[in-house]
Amino acid sequence: AKDMLKGLAVGGTLFEELGFSYVGPIDGHDLDQLLPVLRTVKARATGPMLIHVLTKKGKGYAPAERARDGGHATAKFDLVTGKQKKTPSNAPSYTRVFAESLLSEAADDPRICAITAAMPDGTGLDLFAERYPSRCFDVGIAEQHAVTFSAGLAAGGMRPFCALYSTFLQRGYDQV
Repeated sequence: AKDMLKGLAVGGTLFEELGFSYVGPIDGHDLDQLLPVLRTVKARATGPMLIHVLTKKGKGYAPAERARDGGHATAKFDLVTGKQKKTPSNAPSYTRVFAESLLSEAADDPRICAITAAMPDGTGLDLFAERYPSRCFDVGIAEQHAVTFSAGLAAGGMRPFCALYSTFLQRGYDQV
């Protein structure tokens, strides 16, 4: 128990038990601290190494720091405000078509629910969450959990729509 508590406070014990050398945590925004550590690790590492680096999304750029789920697929944007500059179009986006279609289906079927992994705006599920908050689940940055959770909901009789960015879907393979 004592070692476990030490590991919670210090951080490296679990990884060291798995055979990794552990360095950290390190402030990933402080290059004067980070770069020497990276150079030292590169020169001296003789086996698996875990470097624990702490960062904050958008650090130093206020619009990005405020945008919890923004900045993943940005188009042109105003540097001062961080707002995207929309190109005028008469056609709805694929995201909008998906969102409206899902809302239409969900109005007729209470078994329909929606799952996202920290990307409600980018997937169109923000609209679903507004209309059906008890049927919309944001599992955070845990795509593998989103996939398994969706399977469990389906096994229980629900009709889940799991909306993820394809590049992160590979994390779902971890659950197979």
